[in-house]
Amino acid sequence: MKVSASQAFRCRERHAFTLIEVVVAGAILAISLMGILLMCSTGIRTARALDRVHVDASSLAAELSLTNRLEEGSEAGDFGDIHPGYAWRREILQVQTNGLFRVDFWVWSSMDKTATESRMSILLYRPDSVQRSLR
Repeated sequence: MKVSASQAFRCRERHAFTLIEVVVAGAILAISLMGILLMCSTGIRTARALDRVHVDASSLAAELSLTNRLEEGSEAGDFGDIHPGYAWRREILQVQTNGLFRVDFWVWSSMDKTATESRMSILLYRPDSVQRSLR
């Protein structure tokens, strides 16, 4: 059976995409790729925001809570390699003659000493500490 030229052309026409179909497919692909890139950039931006370490005074309070004796006074220092660029200060004040102390902590970035990152006050009961008389 012989196929005429017009029948062969119609067969080829059925198997090919039209220009409109190609343009629509390209537009759908472009929109979906833009959506995927937007989601990726939002995820990267969120990860960068979460990567910033927030330094607070809780680690200083935990360290001081392990001691049995406290003395009134003030101390300052930095975190060394644990949190480079951050400094701290604490003040210990006896509140009651029975061994109750209030400890105030401040943590700040050593780059910007005016902005306090974290401030915390705790009460510690240390009856073995040196007692002073309160007036």
